[in-house]
Amino acid sequence: MKIRTFTNIIKQGFIGMWRNRTMSVASIGSVGATLTILGIILILILNINTATNIAKQQFDEVQVFLEKGLTPEEIEKVGQAINDCDGVSSVIFQSKEQALGIMKEEWGDKGYLLEGFEESPLPDTYIIQLEAIEYANPVVKQLNDLKINGLKGIEEIKYYKDIVEKIMSVANFIRIGGLVVIGILVFISVFIISNTVKITVAARKREIGIMKYVGATNGFIRGPFMVEGVLLGLVGTTISILITFYGYKYIVNALNERLYVLFTVYMIPPQVMINDIAIIFIAIGVGIGLLGSIISLKRFLNV
Repeated sequence: MKIRTFTNIIKQGFIGMWRNRTMSVASIGSVGATLTILGIILILILNINTATNIAKQQFDEVQVFLEKGLTPEEIEKVGQAINDCDGVSSVIFQSKEQALGIMKEEWGDKGYLLEGFEESPLPDTYIIQLEAIEYANPVVKQLNDLKINGLKGIEEIKYYKDIVEKIMSVANFIRIGGLVVIGILVFISVFIISNTVKITVAARKREIGIMKYVGATNGFIRGPFMVEGVLLGLVGTTISILITFYGYKYIVNALNERLYVLFTVYMIPPQVMINDIAIIFIAIGVGIGLLGSIISLKRFLNV
């Protein structure tokens, strides 16, 4: 394609968008509104997912209390058995003396109340760090099986079973629900944008027919409409990115400290999130604008 022809197609795309400015405004509004809604859902899902992951990290720990009177060899054997379990990231041994010292520190000014113990009343403990919170139940089951099959030394296994199960349930719901919602919104976006472009093309049916009768090629006719579709998608995308970024930034500034006080969780910074959202928005807005123009023109070019 000659540079002059390419330049003319770009120029005609701008002219077409301006000449049909009422429909252009409608198209841009549709793109902007749909992507803004999609952005709100995305931000909500990403923040909830991040908060859930932080909460999961606070409970991905299992404590194994040992029986009293074990020999060093028996304690070592229990530790080795724990290390061999699937899903265990690391194992730390905490002696009963260390546990008492930690308790004194946690009690602060009232730690002197524990000074009267000649021997620590707390048990020796193995603290297990899991590879992921999903391994909590399997690891506990493996340890109980070992105990039933004759492993000596485990007195009690403690972990946050109810909290773990609730967090896993919430995380799965958010993951599945989020994908469903995003899928529906993407479908709605495609539908709205495609139909808006179709209306724009239908309003120029006579113009397309005249160009066909004077011998213009399909590529020459299609070019300006494709440029117009890309421009509409790009402008709508830019507006939605600005609304999403500054709206989210305002909410973060207003609520971030309060959320941390209530849930010890910060919202994702707008500067971190905006890059990913901008890429998604541009891909959807420009891509659908271009695809919508091609699909919409197909019927009118077959004359």
